Amino acid sequence: MFPVLPRSRNLLRNDALCGVICLSLPFELSFKGMQKIGLALFLAVLAGANCLGAEPKNPAGGHKGQDFVIYKDDKFHSAFPSIVRRPDGELLVAFRKAPDWRPFGAKSYTHTDPNSYLFLTRSKDDGKTWTAPKTFFAHPFGGSQDPGMVQLRDKSIVCTSYGWASVPTNIFTKLKQPLLSHANFAFLGGYLLRSEDGGKSWGDLIVPAPRKGEPSFNLFGESTPAYNRGALCEGKDGRLYWVVASNDSLKPRLSSTHLMISEDKGLTWKYSCPVAQDAKVTFNETSIYETPKGDLVAFMRTADFDDHGCIARSTDHGKTFQKWQDMGFQGHPFHATQLADKRVLLVYGYRHAPLGVRARILDSECTNFATAPEIVLRDDGGSEDLGYPWATVLSKKRALVVYYLNNKNGTRYIAGTTLEID
Repeated sequence: MFPVLPRSRNLLRNDALCGVICLSLPFELSFKGMQKIGLALFLAVLAGANCLGAEPKNPAGGHKGQDFVIYKDDKFHSAFPSIVRRPDGELLVAFRKAPDWRPFGAKSYTHTDPNSYLFLTRSKDDGKTWTAPKTFFAHPFGGSQDPGMVQLRDKSIVCTSYGWASVPTNIFTKLKQPLLSHANFAFLGGYLLRSEDGGKSWGDLIVPAPRKGEPSFNLFGESTPAYNRGALCEGKDGRLYWVVASNDSLKPRLSSTHLMISEDKGLTWKYSCPVAQDAKVTFNETSIYETPKGDLVAFMRTADFDDHGCIARSTDHGKTFQKWQDMGFQGHPFHATQLADKRVLLVYGYRHAPLGVRARILDSECTNFATAPEIVLRDDGGSEDLGYPWATVLSKKRALVVYYLNNKNGTRYIAGTTLEID
């Protein structure tokens, strides 16, 4: 038996509250007629389940899942991770690891250290457990930074990095100027590594050409090889697109971003065009993403711009970029990855109270960056030395974001957070 419903002559009506077809049954119905309407009522109830009691859809498009530690050692400063997911589901996380000298009396941490090496750890269970990290590259002339891994369609992995060399003070004056330097370190410039076997072995060091018009020199008196922190991308045309940074002025410091293109999977690079330049705003760490329509979108860190992230777009496959735009929110640096439904997960560090890591889910063409709701992944950081997130997709409904963190200004460690996709 069906419950008795209010008398009505209207079998079908539109309900403005739930937006589905609801049924009202007249009292005088035969049993056979009620059977037919009963089926329709059942289907209508299924269609209207969301409006009859389910929670409304999350406007942010996702919510925070679980936090976990990937690698932590009190003797080391571990930072700047990147992650790729292999075709068989194995996760690879690369990061920079260097001694933490504070327990020995150093007043602060440093991001330039001659013993800063690149390490790799693996997980075969979606991040529940991780192998002991192994060194996969140590630069012969100095410490390496920010390994940025990207997996290509042929399953090979390209990793970008750059380095600093510790130089005796009496040698500095003999080096070719202008030289990029920090304390007693001279800049080596950028480099790349390639792996054809899932990171088990890596090829020879690849030193890219400098960007056109690069004004500075590296330790060896050469125009500084192209460099940056952030993800390059493989276009539908098979070319690799990499946004690099370059100093327009050293005093005062002012940098801009430029596009380099490789047609041989990262072995050689050619300059293409400027991405973003400004007389007052500095642009540097950048990740680039290709949309389904073929636009190249650069997500850029800034300086002297209230820490606002900026975006620049190319609609002609990297021949030119449109004028850069303020995304309207703070954070840096950025990483963008495509979700299963073609939307884009944009993650970034947040070095403002409360310190941590944040994310936004953008539409497939990355046009709603100014209005997409912000998702807080971590807000428990202990100092500004944190962040630098990188993401990968685990399934249609879950992504994994890796980053580095500290609690109460203590040990810097590699951590991860799952993001549940709504």
